[in-house]
Amino acid sequence: MRTYLDFEKPVAEIENKIEELAALAEASGADAISQGVELGRLKTKAESQLASIYARLDPWQKTQVARHQDRPRFRDYVAALVTDFVELSGDRNYGEDSAILGGTGKFLGRPILVMGHEKGRTTADRLKHNFGMARPEGYRKAVRLMDLAEKFSLPVLSFVDTAGAYPGIGAEERGQAEAIARSTERCLTLGVPMVAVIAGEGGSGGAIAIAAANKVLMLEHSIYSVISPEGAASILWKDSARAKDAATAMKITAQDLLELKVIDQIVKEPIGGAHREAAAAVATVGAAVAASLDELAQLSPDDLRKQRRERFLAIGRFETENALT
Repeated sequence: MRTYLDFEKPVAEIENKIEELAALAEASGADAISQGVELGRLKTKAESQLASIYARLDPWQKTQVARHQDRPRFRDYVAALVTDFVELSGDRNYGEDSAILGGTGKFLGRPILVMGHEKGRTTADRLKHNFGMARPEGYRKAVRLMDLAEKFSLPVLSFVDTAGAYPGIGAEERGQAEAIARSTERCLTLGVPMVAVIAGEGGSGGAIAIAAANKVLMLEHSIYSVISPEGAASILWKDSARAKDAATAMKITAQDLLELKVIDQIVKEPIGGAHREAAAAVATVGAAVAASLDELAQLSPDDLRKQRRERFLAIGRFETENALT
C-alpha cells in the first residue's frame, strides 16, 4: 500500500478514485471502452498533478521526501548494482555496528568496495540498524574497509542516508567525535577513486564521515546539512516546530548545494520521488556512479588525493570570495 505525504493529498484522492473505479468496473462488468477512457483520464490527471507538485517542492517538503520510508535503502542499491557482494563486519576493536554496512563486490562488473548507512525498512530492521545512526564502531569499520580498498586498489562507493551519528552516552564514551574525524580523514587520504551518493538524508558529521569523496552525487530530492532542520530550529529559536524555517535558511537541497559547490552532480529522480519508482531511481544512480568512476579511473593516487583536497578547499574559497564582495 502506497504511503502519501501531506502535500501529496490531491494525488492520493485521484489515485484512490482510480482504484475504486477499476474495482467497480471489474466487479460489475462495465463496458471496457468507457472504463478505459475514464481510467486513462484519471491517470493522466494524477500524473500531471504529481509533476506539478514535485516541480515546486520547498526545502521542508524535500526533507519529507528524503525521509520517505519507501525510498531505496543501501541494501536495495547493493542488490541491484553489485554482484558477488561479500559483507565484511566488525571494527576489530569493539564490535559490529549494523548502521553502516559494507563489503566487496563487482559494480557493473568492476571490482569495488561499497559501504553505506542502512536505515532498515521494517520496525525490527530499523531497530537492528539503529535507524542508520552509526556509533563509533561503525565509523571505525568504515576506516577498516577503506584501508582494505586501498591495499587492493579497489574504488570506494559510499551511500549516505542518516539523520546523523548516534548521540548516545555510550557512543560518546567510546569516542564518537574521534571516530568520525578519523573516518573523514581516511576518505581524504585514499589513493583510490571514491564516489559518494547522498541517497536520502545526509545529516551532520555522521554523513560526511563517509562522503569526503572525489565526487559527491546527490539525488534530486535528498537533503545534506550540518544538522537536522528540527535540531537547528531548537537551537536557533528554541522551537522545533520552526523546522520548515530552518530547512529554508540552511540551504539543504541538492539544487542549493550544487550552486554552492558542495556537491558535484544532481541525480534526477522519477516524477514523484525515488520511493515511487525505486528500480528506475537505482538504475539512474548506477549510471551516474559508473560515469564518475570512469572519469576518476584516469587519475593516479597522488592526483586523486590532490583533486579531493582541492575539491573541498574550493568550497571555503567560494564562500570567502562571496563574503568579501
